[in-house]
This record gives sequence, structure tokens and C-alpha cells, in this order.
Amino acid sequence: MALRRLRLSWEGVSGHLARPARLSGALDSPLSTTLRVPMRLSRYFLPILRETPKEAEIVSHRLMLRAGMVRQEAAGIYAWLPLGLRVLAKITEIVREEQNRSGAIELLMPTIQSADLWRESGRYEDYGKEMLRIKDRHERDMLYGPTNEEMITEIFRAYIRSYKDLPLNLYHIQWKFRDEVRPRFGVMRSREFLMKDAYSFDLDAEGARHSYNKMFVAYLRTFLRLGLTAIPMVADTGPIGGNLSHEFIILATTGESEIYCHKDYLSFPPPPETIDFDDSAAVQAVVDKWTSLYAATSEKHDAAAFAALPETARLSARGIEVGHIFYFGTKYSEPMKAVVNGPDGKEHAIHGGSYGIGPSRLAAALIEANHDEAGIIWPDAVAPFRVGLANLKVGDSATDAACGRIHAALEAAGIDVLYDDRDERPGAKFATLDLIGLPHQILVGPRSLAEGKVELKERRSGARDLVSVEDAIRRFGGQTERG
Repeated sequence: MALRRLRLSWEGVSGHLARPARLSGALDSPLSTTLRVPMRLSRYFLPILRETPKEAEIVSHRLMLRAGMVRQEAAGIYAWLPLGLRVLAKITEIVREEQNRSGAIELLMPTIQSADLWRESGRYEDYGKEMLRIKDRHERDMLYGPTNEEMITEIFRAYIRSYKDLPLNLYHIQWKFRDEVRPRFGVMRSREFLMKDAYSFDLDAEGARHSYNKMFVAYLRTFLRLGLTAIPMVADTGPIGGNLSHEFIILATTGESEIYCHKDYLSFPPPPETIDFDDSAAVQAVVDKWTSLYAATSEKHDAAAFAALPETARLSARGIEVGHIFYFGTKYSEPMKAVVNGPDGKEHAIHGGSYGIGPSRLAAALIEANHDEAGIIWPDAVAPFRVGLANLKVGDSATDAACGRIHAALEAAGIDVLYDDRDERPGAKFATLDLIGLPHQILVGPRSLAEGKVELKERRSGARDLVSVEDAIRRFGGQTERG
């Protein structure tokens, strides 16, 4: 109980101290709400490519390179440029908020791990060549972590002694490395990638299943907020181990996996924001609904069961994995002696689970599901900027003044705006805004402005509307001089 009291009293000290999210550095900086720097494209770093690089095989890879989101530095290793980093930060923040909502607690583990921990669990030799093994200057065996089950188990066993400190779910958001034999498809299947991995600890299988279900529901909510419909499917556990696993798949024509499912999954309502994660029955009901119909990847596909569905209910398509969760029982706690004293006074090996979402992979998956011939179409929640403002005649006093007024009003309202104030022809500005996929465009030209109007364009639908400057500002929540 002492540890539980310490945890509660620490969290009560200060709201901002209880949120390690603000300590995660570069991923938060583009989204600072305390200091908004006006973004003018003439002063921004946005290296647009006119031609599609030959090495880009899929849509997301092509568009991320062309839109100046990433740059390849080595095979499967990418630098995230300013526009890409903003998207990555917004994805990460949604993932973080839903993890926190479910009761998970954030920490941060190192990327470099001791090989001794992996030898203790028995996975050091078993993991294969995907693990990047290194030695430090003292010839000690180290590795660049591909996952963190061993390290989090070591942290747990160092501090937790009693069942009264359970359940516990710890997560972090960290760069990882897996030495893929053939990295391809850009950040979709890269060697270095950003991962949110959570780890649950429970006294018994019943408690562990509830922890698993909470992550299941949290993942459904996360993908909903990202603008994705993800279908959970029973999956192999692979090198993580255990006997229960689900992967979350979104539909995309360029997906890596063939999937088979009931069409009704596409219209299932998501779990509400108000769901009580401590109500095991309510959480179980959500899981039961989302696993009630047929859904399988090609590896687990049962052709006879799928054929038994009404023909109108069958959906066969390609999909992309965007999340994976595992229950592995005592696979790590027994060999690593992560035990607690139970209510019976005896030692019990804890039951564990791990839960992964890759924000860097999600950025590519979102593009695969949201694009057209002109470029990316970002959902509002993850767009690098919500609004693209284009001055179609820079140097004209009227368009300069109108753009300045709109830009200032929306920035004051907390709206992320990218202002294209370059001295470029209108066609180039239209192409740039469509390519980088900002959801809403405000186009300010001398002709429409002579009639007191500016043009609004919705990137997804292509719908256009001529409105006054005041209405354009109000449309996005800004304040005008008239209120």
C-alpha cells in the first residue's frame, strides 16, 4: 500500500507534473499551445519534390517524399522533416491521450539495452537477425531494443512486491530498431520506427484479461480519433509469445495483407468517450461485440467459415496492420522472477501483456487510406496544419491585407495555419496545398476580393464556396471585428 499511496500523493502534487508527456521533447515542440509561431511558407522548410523518386513503391512512400515529410538517410532509416514531424506529433498525442484515459501510466525507457536481460528471458538467441547486437567499449553485449518486455519486467520486479499494487499498466513512446532483411515501403516497413508500447501486470489470468480488454477498447477509440476504422483480428503471437493476440487492420488497396471479414464491422459504433475502463462488464461487452463476427487475415483464414456468411455480408480486401496486442501470461515473469505476494501470503508470478501501436507507421497508413491523384488528404485531427491560406497575388495591397487579417485572426483562435505568402503563380500554390493535404484552404485573389469575397475549398470533397472575409474567419472559429 505504501507504493500506491506514494503514487497517488505524487500525482496530486501538480497537474502538469503528473503528465510526463510534456517531457518527451521534440515530438511535443511543434504542438506547443503556449507559444504559437506564425507559419509563413516563405520562411518554412518544406522541400517539395516535383518528380516521384524511383525507389518509392507505394502511394504513402511517394507522397511523403514528394510532400517533404521525410528523407531517407540509409536503408529503412528516415529523417522526419518539419511537416512530417507535425503529423507524427499529432498522432502521438492522440495515442497518448487514449492510453492515459484507459489508466496506463507513461514512462520512458532507454533505446540501448543490456543483452543480459534478454538472456535471462531466453530470447537473446531466439530473436534472430532482426535484433541489432552491439558491444560497448568494455566488450559488454548490448542491443538496440526492438521491444521492451524484458526491461519493463526488470523495472517492475525492482519495485513491486505486493498484489495490492496491482493492476499496473506502464507505457512509453520510443524509437526502436529492427534490422529488417529488406526494408521497403518507406516508413511503413522501416528499420527504425516510433512505437508506443504498453505493458500490463496483473495477479492472475482474470485480471490480465481485463487489462487486455482495456487496451482493446483504447485502441478502437484511438483509431476512431485518427479517422480510421480498424477491425480487430485474431493473430499469431510470434516472437512476443503467449496464447492470445489481436491485430488491428485498416482497409487499404495497397495493404500488405489479404483480409476476410463481415461487412458489418465497417458500421459498428465505436466505444464512447465516457466508457468506464474499470467496469469490466462494460469493457467486455465492447470486446464481445467487436469479436462477434468473422474477421481474419490470410494466415488465420478459414475458407469454410467465411463461405458460410451470406454473400452480401462477405468482405475480401487488402489491409494494413496499425496495432497489435498480446497476452502472454507468465512467459517473462517466471524466468525473470517477477513475483508478488498474493492475498494468500504466497509468491505469484505476475501475468503480463504487451500492446503496440506504431505512430510512424500510422502516418503512412493514414495516407494510404486518405489520398487522391493530387496528393494527401489529411483528417482534421492529424493534419500538420488545419488551414492552408494562399495569397494569390503577393504584393497587392488588398490581398496582402486580407491575408494578414485572416492569418492573425485564426492564429489568435488557436488554429494551425500555413500561410503561403510566396511570390509564386497561383497554380503552383494550388498544387502545393493539394499535395500536402491540408483539410481546408482559403484562397485570396484580387478578382473575388474585389467583390468582398474569398474562396474556401474543402480538400476531401473538393467543394468550393465564396464567402466574405468575416465569414471565412468565423467558419474556423476566429473572431472578427464585428464579433
